[in-house]
Amino acid sequence: MTRIIEGFMKFRDKVLPEKEALIRKLSNGQSPQALFITCSDSRLNPNLLTQTEPGDLFIIRNAGNIVPPPGGVPSGETATIEYAVKHLKVKDIFVCGHTHCGAMGGLMKPEALTSLPLVRGWLSHAEDLRGWIDGEGATLPADKRLARLVELNTLLQLEHVRQQPAVKSALLEGKLRLHAWVYRLEDGTVQAFDTVKNTFVAVEDAVRQKLGAEVHEAASTSPTSRMGQIVDY
Repeated sequence: MTRIIEGFMKFRDKVLPEKEALIRKLSNGQSPQALFITCSDSRLNPNLLTQTEPGDLFIIRNAGNIVPPPGGVPSGETATIEYAVKHLKVKDIFVCGHTHCGAMGGLMKPEALTSLPLVRGWLSHAEDLRGWIDGEGATLPADKRLARLVELNTLLQLEHVRQQPAVKSALLEGKLRLHAWVYRLEDGTVQAFDTVKNTFVAVEDAVRQKLGAEVHEAASTSPTSRMGQIVDY
């Protein structure tokens, strides 16, 4: 706690004077460039990763960068997406998973979550991946299985984003772009889903393949069927 308090003192004395004009401007309203949905993991800092300033990103963080699909009880995630798209008019939505994700490790081994019933319930929003976990995924070494599950979950949650009514409308009007990213904790790099190569590649390569293109547009069946079309190499 002392370190956090000392950090605020440093912010107040050294950072705030340099950012005072920006902070005063933002007190009159916000107009973020993008909605950034990522994990609560303390090792991932969205603003550090994207080198953005206050006011640039509207951020959702939770265990496993999960977005409940529409149709259920309204959640903080779905309400925030609606607000970001309909009121703030963001132009881009990023879903950013990360390697060595504890939530995905729990999804892979639900028996380890006996003492965490709320976490286990939350991860039910990724249960569409159970078939892969117990099928093809079960043939992989544990580290590769987890790494692949992180990718699959990122795409599944982006599909859940796509299904939100506000997002559907904005996509149809050509006012919104969707992006799937995976941050690699081990080396600080980012991989983005390349819709042409149908796989995750270095973000700079994905940009060359029009990263802004709508992810897995041709999919028109159930979420699990779509996942198979999107990510199987």
